[in-house]
Amino acid sequence: MQEFDTPVLDNHLHLDPDHGRGLEAVKDFARSGGTHLLVVNKPSWLLGHEVETREDFRPTFETTIEVVKEASELLDGRAWPVLGVHPGLVSKLVDDRGYDPEDARDLMCTGLSVAAEYVESGDALALKSGRPHYDVTDAVWEASNAVLRHGLSLAAEHDCALQLHTESTTDLSDVAEWAAERGVPEQRVVKHYAQGHLTGGTPSVMSDKDRLEDAVARGEPFLMETDFIDDPDRPGAVMGPKTVPRRVDWLLEEGYDDAVANAHVETPAHVYDIDTEATLNR
Repeated sequence: MQEFDTPVLDNHLHLDPDHGRGLEAVKDFARSGGTHLLVVNKPSWLLGHEVETREDFRPTFETTIEVVKEASELLDGRAWPVLGVHPGLVSKLVDDRGYDPEDARDLMCTGLSVAAEYVESGDALALKSGRPHYDVTDAVWEASNAVLRHGLSLAAEHDCALQLHTESTTDLSDVAEWAAERGVPEQRVVKHYAQGHLTGGTPSVMSDKDRLEDAVARGEPFLMETDFIDDPDRPGAVMGPKTVPRRVDWLLEEGYDDAVANAHVETPAHVYDIDTEATLNR
C-alpha cells in the first residue's frame, strides 16, 4: 500500500454502492495512497430516482451520506459528502418530461434547499450546482443561472462552498460577481472539471499532467480531482480512483512539494475549512 507524507484529497468523485463499484473504488484509492475524498452525489436519475417533489431528492442525498460514512472507515483520512442538483436535470425535466423552464428551475431550487438542510445539520460539507455545459435555449440558460444563483445564496446562508458543473471555461467572472453580491468569498466558488487556472473561483483541476503543470506553474490555489463516475456501463469514462494518488506521486518526484501542499492541505482549508492533516491518522 502506497503511503505519502501528505494528505491526498480527491476533490470530486462519485460513488454508487448499488450500481457501481462503490467501496471497492475507495479501496483502490486508499491502496494507491489516497487519504481524503469529497464525494458528490450522482445525478438523481442515475441512482434511479425521479424527482417531482421536495422529498424526492432525499434518497439520492441519503445514499451518498451513507456511502461516505462507510468510505471514511476505509481511509487513513476521511470522506465528506457534497450534495446538490446536477444542472443536467433541467434538460431531463424540460426535454423528457415536458416541464416549462420556470417550473424546472423551481423544482431544482427546491432540491438545492433540501441539500442545504444537510449542510446545516453537519451531514454534508458543501453544495453542488451549475449550469449546462452544452447548448440550450435562452429560457433554459436563464433558468439554469437562476438555480446557480440560488445555490450561491444557500452557500452564503450556510457558510459553505459551492462546487460548480459548468461549461468549459477559464473565466467565471459572472459567477464571481453573483457570489460577491451574496457575500460568498470567491475562493468558495469551486469549478469542477477545471483547467489549470481559473478567473472567478478555485479550479478543481482534472488530474492530467498538462493541466496540473499549468496549475503548478501559476502557484495559485487549486484542488485535484478525477470526476470518477462509478458507472459500470462507462468503465473508461473520465478518470479512475487511483489517478490522484498517482499524480501526487509524480508531482513529488518532480519536486513540486509546495504544489502538493497547496492542493491537498492549504486550499482545502481555505475553501472548505477542513484540516486534512489533523484528520490524517496513520
